[in-house]
Amino acid sequence: QVVARFEKLLHAWNGQNADAFGAVFTDDGSSVGFDGSIMNGRQEIVNTLRGIFAHHRTASYVARIREVRELGRDVVLVRAVVGMVPPGADALNPAVNSIQSLVMTGHGDALRVALLHNTPAAFHGRPELVEQLTRELTDALRTGRVVTGD
Repeated sequence: QVVARFEKLLHAWNGQNADAFGAVFTDDGSSVGFDGSIMNGRQEIVNTLRGIFAHHRTASYVARIREVRELGRDVVLVRAVVGMVPPGADALNPAVNSIQSLVMTGHGDALRVALLHNTPAAFHGRPELVEQLTRELTDALRTGRVVTGD
């Protein structure tokens, strides 16, 4: 269910569907974007993304889950690496590879994202790590699936 919820989130982004993206969050969920922008609450997430999607064709995500860990009753941590394919391209843009951490609460159909946090995977001074991550995400992209795991 955790992987399915993460897939739903990324499919909503890739389809530029702000309502579907927001529906994956708890009412008071938060999202921290790649650029550090913060959206608090499902409605702010939906409204902000509607504005972005209306004026900008965003890149599409592909992800590889690194860890799913139960933190407590009905609380799960998901750690993933993500890459983005720019509109009209068929390859990843390594400059926007990212690490995503999600905290999900609930269970079954009630499972929702309480926090989505993106951090650029810049690996300053370590270009070999950028290349390694890009290769890993390119392999994930080639599967044709939005989310893959170990």
